[in-house]
Formats: sequence, structure tokens, C-alpha cells
Amino acid sequence: MLITFSDFTSIPVFWLQIVSAAIWVLLILLIAWVVNRFTANPEIVRKIVHIGTGNVILIAWWLDIPASVGITASILASAITLLSYRLPILPGINSVGRQSLGTFFYSVSFGILVAWFWYLQQPQYAALGILVMTWGDGLAALIGQRFGKHKYKVFGTEKSWEGSLTMMLVGYVVSSLILVGTQGNSWQTWAVSLIVAVIATALEAVSFLGIDNLTVPLGSAALAFFLSNLVLSY
Repeated sequence: MLITFSDFTSIPVFWLQIVSAAIWVLLILLIAWVVNRFTANPEIVRKIVHIGTGNVILIAWWLDIPASVGITASILASAITLLSYRLPILPGINSVGRQSLGTFFYSVSFGILVAWFWYLQQPQYAALGILVMTWGDGLAALIGQRFGKHKYKVFGTEKSWEGSLTMMLVGYVVSSLILVGTQGNSWQTWAVSLIVAVIATALEAVSFLGIDNLTVPLGSAALAFFLSNLVLSY
């Protein structure tokens, strides 16, 4: 049977929103599964999921997906990731017994930011927090492992200056794109983006056991929200 445009317009908007987000997440998981079949480096698989699934926040923002959907998805994902640390539910993403709760904090941060900024009707800050974490932290880890020659230690955890600089640069680009796009082009907006990038990099550097997946998005979003409202009030 021929499917016409009217068939799609008859589908409730709510379900179109859900299906769009679900298709994106499933596509990323499929890509990660395929890559996992052909690579011996599990970190690449984790970063594909880390970066790829984080972009679903843009779909949630642009399609105005209800907060209840994002919060429910966060709760379910958090429960699944907790189980995956003991059971091989997500092979290639979590290692059984891995000493990090990063994937769990990742899911939790998504729910907190959606609940917080959807309520305030300021979803751009939720997107900023999530994307600074996904792109900044994700690329910083990859660059640091591949090109990180200059090491330093914080609380016993080894980092690289190359990775940290990547985190700062990506955080600045992400923050600038979102804030300039929603607030306009001004030196205050660029300054706020720079401060957010620096603080996000510091939070990532001092974090351990994967807690940066919570501190970076929450800290970045909160700081951007506070500073933006501060400068816009003048």
C-alpha cells in the first residue's frame, strides 16, 4: 500500500517525537555494535555511544519533547547501566567490574538537566551541559590517549595537557554556538562561553570514577544559566 504524506500527519506529534529520538539512539547503538565487531579498542566504542547518544538532547530540544519523556528515559537508562556493571548487558560500552560509574552518571545528568531546564523553559542550557560533556569529554579522552605526551596528575588520576586543551576548546565552541544562537552575538556571550569552558575543563580534570559525567554537564549548564542571566540583566 502506498504511504502518503497525510498518513504521517495523522500520527500524533507526541509519537513522532518519541520515534525520532528512539531512531537516533538505536542508530548510534547499531554503529557502536558494528564497530565493536571490528575493533579491539573498547574505548572507541564507548566514545561513539558517549558522543552519539548525547546529541539526542538536540532532538529533544528542537522537537520540544515533553520533560516526562526525557526523565523516564533517564531513569530507565540509569537502571540498565547499573545492571550492566555486573551483567554483560552492554558489552563494549561497560566492562563488567569496571571501576567507574561514568555511564550511570551520564544517564542521571540527562534526567536532571531535562527536569531542571524544561521546567524553566530554557532547554538550551540542558543542551549546552550535555553537549559540553559528550563532545568535550569524549574528544578529550580520545585525543589525550592518542596524542597526550605531556602528563599531569590530579588526585592520583593521570591526565594530559593535550586532552585538557581539547576539552577546553570543544567546550568553548559548543557553548558559543548555543549561547550566540539563542542570545545573540555580543562580547558578554563570548566571555560566558570562555568561562564555562574553563570551569568545565577544571571539573573534568579533578573528577574521578566517572563522576565528571555528572559534574561537567551540571556545572556547565548551571554556570552558563547563572552568568547569562547576570549579564543579560544589565
